[in-house]
Amino acid sequence: MASPERSGRMARICAVCLMLLPIHTLPLLAAEKVVENPVETSVEPQQKTSLVKKVVGIASYYARKYHGRKTTSGERYHPEKMTAAHHSLPLGTRVRVKNLANDKEVTVVVNDRCRKKSIPFIDLSRAAAKKLGFFGAGKANVAIIPLAEGES
Repeated sequence: MASPERSGRMARICAVCLMLLPIHTLPLLAAEKVVENPVETSVEPQQKTSLVKKVVGIASYYARKYHGRKTTSGERYHPEKMTAAHHSLPLGTRVRVKNLANDKEVTVVVNDRCRKKSIPFIDLSRAAAKKLGFFGAGKANVAIIPLAEGES
């Protein structure tokens, strides 16, 4: 059995070792209780960029009955505008949507919310669906790429 002085020293050494481990290995150490380091660091604000670079999902388009209805952002839905609804992207985010079947792309602005589903999902205006080439089909597999400010 280790002496109390030695076990205290071992605990300090283990705490130092835990701070040096990569963060993704910490859940493997279930027996150890990890406390976040209370030291604050000043981080300069950087340009807003999305953590998500590209998400593959399914796109559909608004039904005709939604023409003129208010969107979540407050503006009225118009089928000829390049707009979209997404369940989690911030309102006002510009998104490039690429049809994976024919490589056509369109840039839309998220101005509405849609129901959260288990797969990445976006609802496009009818004009955007026509430009992507799936207007009659109803749905298409697409890549959703959020754009940084100033990017087109």
